[in-house]
Amino acid sequence: MLTLSAEDVLPKIDYAIFADTGWEPRSVYEHLDRLEREIAKPAGIPILRVASGNIREDALNPDHRFASMPLYILNKDGRPGMTRRQCTGEYKVKPIKKQVRDLLGYPYPTRVPKGVFVEQWIGISTDEFHRAKDSGVKYMRNRHPLIDMGWSRSDCVRYLSSLNLADTQKSSCLGCPFHGNAQWRKIRDTSPAEWEDVVEFDAAIRKGNARANATGNALLGEAFLHRSRVPLDQAPIDHVTRAERAALDDAEAEADELGVVNGCSPWSCRGDVEQDDFGLAS
Repeated sequence: MLTLSAEDVLPKIDYAIFADTGWEPRSVYEHLDRLEREIAKPAGIPILRVASGNIREDALNPDHRFASMPLYILNKDGRPGMTRRQCTGEYKVKPIKKQVRDLLGYPYPTRVPKGVFVEQWIGISTDEFHRAKDSGVKYMRNRHPLIDMGWSRSDCVRYLSSLNLADTQKSSCLGCPFHGNAQWRKIRDTSPAEWEDVVEFDAAIRKGNARANATGNALLGEAFLHRSRVPLDQAPIDHVTRAERAALDDAEAEADELGVVNGCSPWSCRGDVEQDDFGLAS
């Protein structure tokens, strides 16, 4: 959408906002720098980077209130579970809303007058139209230009490829529990330092977040990043999931990011979608 606006295919936007959780893959930050340098600045579009903290550091800090990640839980009786997902709201939606209020000139707790609002574009394509959501506040009106244009994910990939931007990286936390096996493999096989980082974090959250443990609210079970509920460096990430097989059977989907079962982004989280298999022997 940024590039479409910069090329005058879509109307010129006033700002682009990137909500930084503080734990994105290095390639995401590098790509964002490139977009700012080659696309946004020449078009006169400011990219505003906003944040509510560092999700990795906050999770391991016993003195910090942490908005929980959707960790996979193995209860003491062997039953599976998941912790509540609060991270998207805390680390993405909240800082964006704060920035929008500031741009409108009505920082919290000042009331935004009736009829004052921004039009906020969300990059959801036609094949994921069911993810489109309202903002939930009157001063932000969500619009979905890719759906309006009738563009699918494949259309987006073709367009980016024509501009030498086909390597656009999915923005998500490095240690997001919603990663599919393909994403975990990519981290392991292409970025040893980042793989070491997520393996270390996975081990560190085994008993839940540090603040809860410090206040005597220890997790009744064990927490994991991978849905198999075993340590990440032992998880069956080399198993090709149904999502990957389906993508490999679809010629157009080969350019897509394989194995992405779930994920979260502001106003378009798909974290409630039923998850794919993970290759454990039954």
